[in-house]
Amino acid sequence: MDLRQRTQLLKSTARELGFEFVGIAKAERMNEEARRLEAWLKNGMHGRMGYMENHFDKRIDPTELVPGAKSVVSLMYNHFPAETQRDPEAPKISRYAYGEDYHFVLKRKLKTLLQTLREQVGAVEGRCFVDSAPVLERDWARRAGNGWVGKNTLLIHPRRGSYFFLAELIIDLELEYDGPIKDYCGTCRRCIDACPTEAIAEEGYWVDGSKCISYFTIELKEAIPEEWRGQFENWAFGCDICQEVCPWNRFSEPHREPAFEPHPELLEMSRNDWEEITEEVFKELFRRSAVKRTKYRGLKRNIDFLKTDGEGPE
Repeated sequence: MDLRQRTQLLKSTARELGFEFVGIAKAERMNEEARRLEAWLKNGMHGRMGYMENHFDKRIDPTELVPGAKSVVSLMYNHFPAETQRDPEAPKISRYAYGEDYHFVLKRKLKTLLQTLREQVGAVEGRCFVDSAPVLERDWARRAGNGWVGKNTLLIHPRRGSYFFLAELIIDLELEYDGPIKDYCGTCRRCIDACPTEAIAEEGYWVDGSKCISYFTIELKEAIPEEWRGQFENWAFGCDICQEVCPWNRFSEPHREPAFEPHPELLEMSRNDWEEITEEVFKELFRRSAVKRTKYRGLKRNIDFLKTDGEGPE
């Protein structure tokens, strides 16, 4: 197979597996991104996420993860649900966590893609990544032309918005490379103005992770500081505010992935159901969900934090 045939095989196979967009970038050290990451860490924007300081060289150089790497394949998988939670007063969880944990769903697909390449092309060395290793996924997606990094620092595709999981294949196979596209955020600042904790910088493109609702409700393991009480707008796991207000998400379309369908009872839960959730119900509802990451104790902490008067969420 020549360069073009290999590239077409990879992209067509990826789309058959359900990845809607596939872009490819040359595997090389990311010098500009390295400077930005260094500044972000130096300013303490990672909060208690100490792991962000680890493996700096691996984050900015794909050949540290896969020796001899030539290509970084960036893939996007839609997770926008057809329906959301019914009770407007119920504690909310981020849409991406409605169904089965994306780490497992996408990793299976990536392994199938890599195996197909090996069967059709020959010996290919590489690794699959789904938000679980030191990979700057949004920067690679931008380099590969899958969208631009918006003012909320999420990847935005001009035809489909931002409700996508990102995944990567780093391989030692040379392919045809794609290039970055234009940033279309313009003068819009809806995400900046809508963030209740002011986590997004005034000029955008910079998020203080230590102020993000997702950080407080997922990453932070100790008690949530009292100074933030009343500012979470009912988010108990993650937060979708900066995506909900983004004009580009008017192009979002419901996913077609059965694994991402929510537990039948999840969307029907009332505020009272959430406040009285037991560990048994938690295990049943989120048996295969990313919400398991907080554990029952963490989710209860978050739900209790939303109560401002002792009677229920704000």
